[in-house]
Amino acid sequence: MYLPIPQQPDCASAWYAAATAVDKQPGHEAHNVIIGVDNPLEGVAMENAIVARVDSFLQTRGKSVSTIANTIFPQALYERHGAAGFIKVFHDKVLPKVRKNERWSGYYFERMTRVPRAHGDPLDMLSITVQRMRDPKVKSLNKFELSLFDAERDVDNSPYGGQCLSFLSFKLEPGEPRRLHLTAIYRNHYYGEKLLGNLIGLGRVMAFVAHEANLSVGSLTIVSTHAVLDTVGGTRADISKLLNECGVAAPAA
Repeated sequence: MYLPIPQQPDCASAWYAAATAVDKQPGHEAHNVIIGVDNPLEGVAMENAIVARVDSFLQTRGKSVSTIANTIFPQALYERHGAAGFIKVFHDKVLPKVRKNERWSGYYFERMTRVPRAHGDPLDMLSITVQRMRDPKVKSLNKFELSLFDAERDVDNSPYGGQCLSFLSFKLEPGEPRRLHLTAIYRNHYYGEKLLGNLIGLGRVMAFVAHEANLSVGSLTIVSTHAVLDTVGGTRADISKLLNECGVAAPAA
């Protein structure tokens, strides 16, 4: 059981295609939705008509596309402090302000860069992944995995909440330079509130890894093992209106 979305050229088009497809399913939900984005660095700017409409829809409900994207990758910190300093700044200055509890801060970037160990300091797996990709002694192109699901923190009796992004699998395609591809696995995925920001945030991760490891950016694939087109606290008519507006804004196929 799966729902393949036709390959899309950019993040905005991918959001619209996936949201529209899931909206047509019974209960406005589906399992194993597969989304492919040719260039995850395109269709991400607020000037994009679809991004602007989705962000406006979220803003009226106290949300935003950029807030969701920042939970995956804090682009402004990276641009301000560079690779050598932005991760430390995030953990020292940003995380204490946004942390909900020790189990879950709401920031996937935390889980990428501070993986607890039974013994020793936490591991910055995102930086370690970049280092391994840069290492000429590492010959395999298919061994760069990053788990965000943490059984110790995430397996509990809570009926709601917790992490939704479970796993990142990076692949390198031979060439000069090598191309970086990413597959992201979601346990549960809200396409109204979260999907567009998630696509943009994952594209940022790819851009960071590619730049720091001297790679080019390839395609992004998302597998939403469960997806729902949520109304973000509004009505079904509200989300249908948003889809109609984005359909008008979407470029012709």
